[in-house]
Amino acid sequence: MTKPEIAKLQAYMRRTFANTNIRLVAMKTGDTAEVFIGEESIGVVADDKEDGDDSFVFRMAILDIDLEDV
Repeated sequence: MTKPEIAKLQAYMRRTFANTNIRLVAMKTGDTAEVFIGEESIGVVADDKEDGDDSFVFRMAILDIDLEDV
């Protein structure tokens, strides 16, 4: 992912989730960025170039132990 793509995705996610603490950091694989809220990693965004379309996939795992506080 390029820096401009990461900046656009970060701005989009901040607006969509109404949270200015969301931060995207490029990963070594080149086509992914890690998503943080503050210092906590919450997921990964991957560039999905399939059939000539350019889209992004956000993956967030929710562990059962995370639900115990609810």
